[in-house]
Amino acid sequence: EVQLVESGGGLVQPGGSLRISCEASGFMFDMFAMSWVRQAPGKGFEWVSTINRRGSNSWYADSVKGRFTISRDNSKNTLYLQLSNLKPEDTAMYYCAKDVQKLGTVVTASHRGQGTQVTVSL
Repeated sequence: EVQLVESGGGLVQPGGSLRISCEASGFMFDMFAMSWVRQAPGKGFEWVSTINRRGSNSWYADSVKGRFTISRDNSKNTLYLQLSNLKPEDTAMYYCAKDVQKLGTVVTASHRGQGTQVTVSL
């Protein structure tokens, strides 16, 4: 059974930083690209970032490019997202996701975790 467990969210002031993590189990983690998606209150899922199997390539949404960094440690079956220079509009539930597809503005995934809340506010 695929399990994705996120952690590390919290309340942070604008301009601050946070690192969130996702522990994966139930599948061969190092055989899959992995992604982060987020969902702000009252909105649909937004793709944030994807990293390839080996961690040698990554891609970012324009809204987070230059501020967020995705990484992975295949020896620990763990995915990370470093969030820096945070803005109030980054407030959302952040989910680790497997097999993410984007069709226009619609984002789907075969599996995602329960999420970790990131709130950016004074």
